[in-house]
Amino acid sequence: MQAEELIRLIERIQTQQCETQTIEVKAANKGCPTKLFDTLSSFSNQDGGGIIVFGLDKKSDFKIVGVYDLQDLQHRVAEQCKQMDPVVRPLFSIVMIEDEPVISAEIPGVDIAERPVYYKGVGRIKGSFVRVGEADEPMTEYEIYSYDAYRRRVHDDIRIAELADLAQLSPTAIEQYIAAVKNEKEHAAKLSGEQILNLMGIIKDGKPTLAGVLCFSEYPQAAFPQLCITAVVIPGYRVGVKGIDGERFLANKRIEGTIKEMVDGAVNFVERNMREKTIIMDGQRRDKPEYPIDAVRETVLNALMHRDYSIHTEGTPVRILLFNDRLEVINEGGLFGRLTIDSLGKVHANTRNQVLANILEMQKVAENRYSGIPTIREEMAAHNLPEPVFASHRGSFVVTLKNNLQLRPDENKMPQNDLVSFCQTPRTREEISKFLGKTQYYALKSFVDPLLAEGKLKMTIPDKPKSRNQKYYS
Repeated sequence: MQAEELIRLIERIQTQQCETQTIEVKAANKGCPTKLFDTLSSFSNQDGGGIIVFGLDKKSDFKIVGVYDLQDLQHRVAEQCKQMDPVVRPLFSIVMIEDEPVISAEIPGVDIAERPVYYKGVGRIKGSFVRVGEADEPMTEYEIYSYDAYRRRVHDDIRIAELADLAQLSPTAIEQYIAAVKNEKEHAAKLSGEQILNLMGIIKDGKPTLAGVLCFSEYPQAAFPQLCITAVVIPGYRVGVKGIDGERFLANKRIEGTIKEMVDGAVNFVERNMREKTIIMDGQRRDKPEYPIDAVRETVLNALMHRDYSIHTEGTPVRILLFNDRLEVINEGGLFGRLTIDSLGKVHANTRNQVLANILEMQKVAENRYSGIPTIREEMAAHNLPEPVFASHRGSFVVTLKNNLQLRPDENKMPQNDLVSFCQTPRTREEISKFLGKTQYYALKSFVDPLLAEGKLKMTIPDKPKSRNQKYYS
């Protein structure tokens, strides 16, 4: 990092008065911080890595205090980096500000095949961390597993369904599938039905696989109760906000069946519950749906086809939430492998559930040609709706489709009213930022501070406004 870049970075930190997803601040004027392992792990385990800045005191409004010894600090930080597995290779930069030395250590993100990076002193389970906002949080067992599964090419969609048996598979659906395989795959035409079922991953060792159950069982949820869809209509803009009669949901449905049946059921649910806008064109009245159905279908299908089906997530269904201003579809399993948000729909990435995707292609449920994301984007654009939003959050993937039927009257005013209700129980800065869906800095400046000034919120520790233990209540 060039000196000018480091100076600008320090100025930005002092202006924002906070650490971030990629920035950690340490004072280091009285000695080298002894426990950098959490941050070294979390920065190494995210794309783009992060930067540790030594010489600023965040307890004193990020005042420049300098470091005790430039040479020794670099040596001791490097020694801690050597205690990581794999070893972390920091890049140091030094700058003088207000006659005080400030030093930065750039921590590179490692390749996904080498993650998780962890502190060897406590082992992989306790020593692996992930960056969440300005904090380093321990990786969950599932997050660690997801890296191992990618590296070892684990295929959870063809694991044996221990609680199911072949008698539960629909004979008609199986016969149709075998006929389709023989018709479309030349080399499979001479195989027996049982051989096809084994080769295509529908049965294994005389038992149906998870993919076989989800596509051919008469009732898949008998073996996997939570591999379904839960769909709700929220009477507002956030979960937890009640309607005028105190209701939490305007509609609430559990959608079960095979993947094809669940897709159809989810589309029907959205069609029944979404609103329509009446427009007049060429003297003719036309009803315009809130969301394009093809975009909804592709979103739900992608969630079911590409979700994680490991034992770590089989207790969590795909969720559909209809808000006043948007539709959210959430599934377990973040982006797979090296796929990034920016590359969605633009590259042919690795498929998490290859066997399942192939079965759905043969059943004419999915095209399996990486066309889902482009279709969602094109449908939203064709209906003059905002770009769909794709987000990956610590093991889950969220697709948000926004409507333009009801504009929020004031983006700040409405969350403020919700926030006052939310803070009937004292809440931390982190809880408030998650509730608002904003960064802590933005949440405090735009929402909390105005409510404090109006007397609608109060602090649990008013004499120490910046205390780490501070909470806010109404």
